[in-house]
Amino acid sequence: MKNWLLPLSFLLFACHWMAASPPVGTVSGMVKDPAGKPLEFVTLLLVKAGDSTLVKGAVSDDQGQYTVESVPSGAYRVAASMMGRQKVYSEPFTIGTEHRNHQVLPLVVQEEARQLDKVTVKAQKPFIEQHLDKTVLNVENSIVASGGTALEILEKAPGVVVNLQSEQISLKGRENVLVMLDGKPTYLSTAEVLELLRNTPSNTVETIELITNPSARYDAAGTAGIINIRLKRNKSGQPLNGNLTVGAGYGRFAKYNAALTLNARPGKWSFFGNYAVDQRNYWSMAKIDRRLPTTTPPTLIRQENYRPIQNTSHTYRLGADYAFSKRTTVGLLLNGTKVNGTSQGGTTSTIYPENGLTSSQRTQNDNRRDISRLAANVNFRHQFDSTRRGGKGRALTVDVDYSDARFHPDELFETRYLNARQTETGPRSFQRLNLVSDALIRAAKADYVHPFDARTTLEAGWKSSYVTLNNDLRVETKLAEAGQTVPWQLDTGRTNQFEYRESIHAGYVSGRRIWTGWTLQVGLRLEQTQTDAHSLTASRTVSRSYLNLFPSVALTRNVGENHAFQYSFSRRIDRPNYQYLNPFIRVFDPYTYQQGNPYLKPQFTDAFQIGYSYREETTISLSYNRTRNVVADINEQNDQTGVTRITFTNLARQTNISLNLSAPLRFSRGWSSRNSASLFRDAYRADVGGTPLNYRQVSANLNSNHTFTMGHGLTAELTASYSSPYVYSQNRMKSFGQVSIGVQKTLWQKKAVLRFNWNDLLQTQRFYGTVQFQNMDFRFATYTETRVARLTFTYNFGNQKLKGAGNRRTVSDEEQRRMN
Repeated sequence: MKNWLLPLSFLLFACHWMAASPPVGTVSGMVKDPAGKPLEFVTLLLVKAGDSTLVKGAVSDDQGQYTVESVPSGAYRVAASMMGRQKVYSEPFTIGTEHRNHQVLPLVVQEEARQLDKVTVKAQKPFIEQHLDKTVLNVENSIVASGGTALEILEKAPGVVVNLQSEQISLKGRENVLVMLDGKPTYLSTAEVLELLRNTPSNTVETIELITNPSARYDAAGTAGIINIRLKRNKSGQPLNGNLTVGAGYGRFAKYNAALTLNARPGKWSFFGNYAVDQRNYWSMAKIDRRLPTTTPPTLIRQENYRPIQNTSHTYRLGADYAFSKRTTVGLLLNGTKVNGTSQGGTTSTIYPENGLTSSQRTQNDNRRDISRLAANVNFRHQFDSTRRGGKGRALTVDVDYSDARFHPDELFETRYLNARQTETGPRSFQRLNLVSDALIRAAKADYVHPFDARTTLEAGWKSSYVTLNNDLRVETKLAEAGQTVPWQLDTGRTNQFEYRESIHAGYVSGRRIWTGWTLQVGLRLEQTQTDAHSLTASRTVSRSYLNLFPSVALTRNVGENHAFQYSFSRRIDRPNYQYLNPFIRVFDPYTYQQGNPYLKPQFTDAFQIGYSYREETTISLSYNRTRNVVADINEQNDQTGVTRITFTNLARQTNISLNLSAPLRFSRGWSSRNSASLFRDAYRADVGGTPLNYRQVSANLNSNHTFTMGHGLTAELTASYSSPYVYSQNRMKSFGQVSIGVQKTLWQKKAVLRFNWNDLLQTQRFYGTVQFQNMDFRFATYTETRVARLTFTYNFGNQKLKGAGNRRTVSDEEQRRMN
């Protein structure tokens, strides 16, 4: 792969220069009212003089000034328009070799004499929008996403793989993704993030952003990039508006959901909120074949687990903003989640020795999970006076976060031991676990933006976060015959109380400069980390302190109207999930348990990317990522008992090379599609217990989304995805995919929408894999209820036309990601 990486880089550079257009120039000017006062926020359109075809656009600043850059040779006019005022055109002019920069005479915009009756907006964003630096999924416009969960939507995202078996989320073949809610870390572990997304209704999600090379303004965490989930927020400037959604679905079990969103904007106040309830019954299945060739006689252990699950989740989001003036706003945001879940599953472990004698163990597992999370954010934003040098003004934003989360699972295991005739051979084994996990997060940050002029901007900021995690695990066991009353005994070997404290202080500076056809952004982030992992039961403390620099560079070159090239580099860090550091033992079944490692170190990634975009629609990029001290889960097997321990370690390194392509296609007036493909090569290299681990695999992710417009308010959608075999740590995973369809009909002059969707029609979204390393040889399969049909009805009330305040980011996203 290294042999073709350099030639392909030169090829992209060559395309860059081959796509070079004739000389380009700059068009500038100003707009004012009849009294000579400069007009701000006027829309300027650069159009061709011959047929008025749009070429570029701009917006005037508070001095009425505007600049249109990278204008190719040709004859043009400038049109100025503003709501409530008449449209006005400039005189024609020409940009060429001898006249590259043109100063348009001041445009005087008169007030509009006509009364505007009604404005109808018919444009709708596609489900997938592709940009050079990120991919955006417009969830609220998707038919197939309606009535589902945020996790189900994420599984349809281009380049994203959600592996429920290993509880990992990967982006373009790379694990350790930072998942954010409204621009803020969740401070949860990957397992807890999956649980949170599984209980977040899709009706509350507006967009999902996939950011592969974030700037210095973002937390340095997330070596694979950032997945930012933005929840719905106020979209009206009227005194009151909102929408109500109800839905039902069925797979093997029934599902119900309802959501209400309200927005109010009296005077200088802006209130917004939503509430959603989701009752979801589903099932999960796991199968494992373990071969023990070193036992006497050689043995096969075959395990099957089926688990029906009942979950009821409540999510809410309340906020208020107050505008002291046009430049100063203060806001308060509260959001929370309450989940109650139960499951009653059984695992059958059948033992097949070579001589044919068979015995088995049947374990019944009753599980109850309670999750509660409350987060509060206070936001202050002040827009300073303009620098009066062509900039749009300085801005200061301050955020303070407080989050309290509690995870409380209770588990009861009952195991029966049977012979070949399925007769019990002895007393039953009982085990119960009670875990109380509390996470307290406090974070604050300040961001300052200073535009020196229209071309040069400086950003600087600071952030501090404090996380306190307390896990109290109590394990009790007993042996008893059926119906026999025996007292519980405390298992001191696995009972454990674990405390974790972490503080991170960060500062960053980022600069942006625009030249004709070029944009350069350079940033540097400094993070100081202090951690203390303390096991009260074992009286053991592991403390660490480290200081790191994280540079980032992005260079964009625009060639003509249609071509753009980007070259970027960033350094990232991934600190271990909190539960990975916790040495307590978590039992899955009689032959599998998990144990944390308090000595884990953070992993670091250097990420390079070269990208090309045609007309901001078709993109192609080449990425190279090198990670050292890779945090991964590994399996260790006891040959005598057949028991597998899952623990976590730092592998030596991982390299990832990926080629990514995204392109829209329009087959007819009513049929359009967005297609993406990622071809990547993962390579792991490490020494695990004295055995070299050197796995390499070339893999691919394919995604295709089709939209059909059939008239009379009827539209349809089809999505399909495929992931080829790939490797992760010691695991070799097989291919999987899915096909989903949806139809929607608008009703009552577009005040209501009725949607029907059917996800995973062929029920092919299943995970199969093998582990054949050292003394281990086992195959596994995990899958859940993904084939589900849903019917959803949404009614919009109030005035939906005027746009209000946008989403607000909070501070503590990265810390909350690592909480689970």
